[in-house]
Amino acid sequence: MKRFLLAVGAGLMAVSMVSPSLAADLSRPVYKAPMYVAPFSWTGFYVGINGGYGWGKSNWSNPLVSTGDFNVKGPLVGGTIGYNLQTGAFVWGLEADADISWIKGSTLTACGAAGCETRNRWLATGRGRIGYAWDRFLPYITGGAAFGDIKMTNPIGASETKTKIGWTAGAGIEYAFLGAWSAKIEYLYVDLGKATCGAATCGLDTDVKFTSHIGKIGVNYRF
Repeated sequence: MKRFLLAVGAGLMAVSMVSPSLAADLSRPVYKAPMYVAPFSWTGFYVGINGGYGWGKSNWSNPLVSTGDFNVKGPLVGGTIGYNLQTGAFVWGLEADADISWIKGSTLTACGAAGCETRNRWLATGRGRIGYAWDRFLPYITGGAAFGDIKMTNPIGASETKTKIGWTAGAGIEYAFLGAWSAKIEYLYVDLGKATCGAATCGLDTDVKFTSHIGKIGVNYRF
């Protein structure tokens, strides 16, 4: 009996020594730090492709006659390169694009049965962009220089081409998806001013004006 009581006492003493540590382990909460997700940033270089449609006006005039405004229209497609710098919610950028263009139109007014044709075969821009980012949404305004050719074809089929520098301005919205990819919708107004079709081609020095509205969609990849 005495040995039994001694064994029970030893067992109780052992349990009393172990229990506090077990209780402490059971009552201690286990915390797991949340996974860190870096805020989205638009900063960096990017390249892309774009395509769209242009519609606008042309006008031929010399000291004797004028065609008045007539419509020009057609698709265009090309590439884009640029750089963004984000400071807070504002995004500051530089962008350049170059497109093959099929924008053209003709008129019979003051040109006879064969008509006079204005054609734009390539169009490029160099622009600044200012945007305000809502995380992955970036609405922006843009403006800068426009470069392109104006091909002028007279009623007998003779033509003359001049490269012109003008201006452009517009706005758009871009959305980032799938990591480094983004898609955009953009509107630009382009004014290449006027080119002169010389007397050797057009009989008299004739001013030919070209303006266009451009609607584009594009996809960019950021580095």
